[in-house]
Amino acid sequence: MKVLIEPKPQSMFNALLLFFIIHSMQLGVGIQGFQRIVFIEARHDAWISVLISGAAAHAIGWVMVKTLALYPSADLYGIQYDVFGKWLGNALNLAFVVYWLFAFFIMIRNYMEVIQAWVFPDLPTWFMSLTLILLVAYGVSGGLRPIIGICFLSVILSLWIILLMGFPMQFTNWDYLFPIFESDIKQILKGAKKMTFTIIGFEIIYFVYPFIKEKEKAGLYMQSGLLFSNLLYLTIMLVSLAYFSGGQLERTVWGTLSLFKIVRMPFIERFEYVAITYWIILILPNLILFLWAASRGITRIWNRADRKVSIGFLLGLLLVLQIPMTRLEINLVNDYFAKAGFYIIFLYPILLWMAASMKNKFIKRRGNG
Repeated sequence: MKVLIEPKPQSMFNALLLFFIIHSMQLGVGIQGFQRIVFIEARHDAWISVLISGAAAHAIGWVMVKTLALYPSADLYGIQYDVFGKWLGNALNLAFVVYWLFAFFIMIRNYMEVIQAWVFPDLPTWFMSLTLILLVAYGVSGGLRPIIGICFLSVILSLWIILLMGFPMQFTNWDYLFPIFESDIKQILKGAKKMTFTIIGFEIIYFVYPFIKEKEKAGLYMQSGLLFSNLLYLTIMLVSLAYFSGGQLERTVWGTLSLFKIVRMPFIERFEYVAITYWIILILPNLILFLWAASRGITRIWNRADRKVSIGFLLGLLLVLQIPMTRLEINLVNDYFAKAGFYIIFLYPILLWMAASMKNKFIKRRGNG
């Protein structure tokens, strides 16, 4: 495997677009109901948990960019191969391929459950999964630049949804936020950990970094994307805490979607149906980049054709998605993925940065000697 990547000029993109990539990757199915799982741990201090998780994302994002900056043009697959050697490096690379495929499965399965629970209860699972798989196959076939274009459009076309928070704010009771620090620090940190499933996705920087033109600006635009996402999550959490009573929020599985129930327009009575079906624009960039990153892993390790690998992955995922799952089973799988994601995204990058820095210093000293 080549450690450094030499992308074609037509595959490169401006660093500004990294803002849209990071933000779109953090907006998925997790935002539909993250309030409940954080509230169960931190109660009315859940907004503090959101702040802590956001700060942790900024810190880890900085570590990721610092690690990538040690190499002129390498992705995570190349860095792990260089730092840990052929066998261990490729084993870690395969682990990330599995991680991306798992993330793909989790996102589609959660979205299909929302569609079946809220809009079309009798819609067959095979029809929904096949439709989404075909959309992803079409999106990934054009290469990285069209995928980034989809991320850009996803963010721009979904900005109007933020304005809808004004409807439930008319009925909020801000006294629900007090007293502050009702929960102890351990409970607040547990709540922050529960945000893992919602805020991960920014690790895609490990794989798109070689294709950025102005790499010196990557850190700035990545942090900007993280900041925008974190402010959005904080706003939604504050509105939810002030709108729902504690008992209501504890029983509300999809808190954000339930907020849309209050939206009333002359020409639309049940606006949450519009929001749910429109949500596909938010999750499509996630699914496409998940598949792209997983396919690149196999391509980098065994030098296979991207298109053939993508088709093989999609066919396998289509079969797995036909397995019937209950709400309890989906929650259980989400928890497993979140626990794995916490170690992969919030702990492992620190170890990788330390190992890559040590190797870089060793090579420099040996070169000077």
